[in-house]
Amino acid sequence: MDFGKLLKFIVVIAIVFFGWKVGLPWLQGQKFGGKSVSITSNVGDDSCAGQAERASEKWGSGLSRFVNPPYDLAAWSDFRRGVDEQISRAEAKCGCAAESCSKVKEAMGELRALVSDMDGTIRNGSSPDNVVQRQELIDNRINEARDLQQAGK
Repeated sequence: MDFGKLLKFIVVIAIVFFGWKVGLPWLQGQKFGGKSVSITSNVGDDSCAGQAERASEKWGSGLSRFVNPPYDLAAWSDFRRGVDEQISRAEAKCGCAAESCSKVKEAMGELRALVSDMDGTIRNGSSPDNVVQRQELIDNRINEARDLQQAGK
């Protein structure tokens, strides 16, 4: 990997980490339209959207360990396996035909693709594309699913 690609990769990961550590807590404290924004899941929430939130959180909370090379491939494999298992739990929980389940299935497919792309990055030294934007899209789909679920859709 040349220096330019490595630098871009580090910047992208730093932005994701900053958003997770600073932006997310700030956003959680905000109120929009009189409604509190809740991005993190309730631990006891075993719903379709709740399982999807946990999958996304598992991914976001562990990614920071794999920002800089050299990578511990055994630790990465364990982390990826855990994320894949959480995605599978969400997909299994979201077997219904409701619109909220469809949104979660889309989000989990996108998360699987992101995990796979990051796996390629770590194993091959390439640079992932649009990690921050892709994670934001996944989280937005999960939030849409949560809203649909609460509306009974």
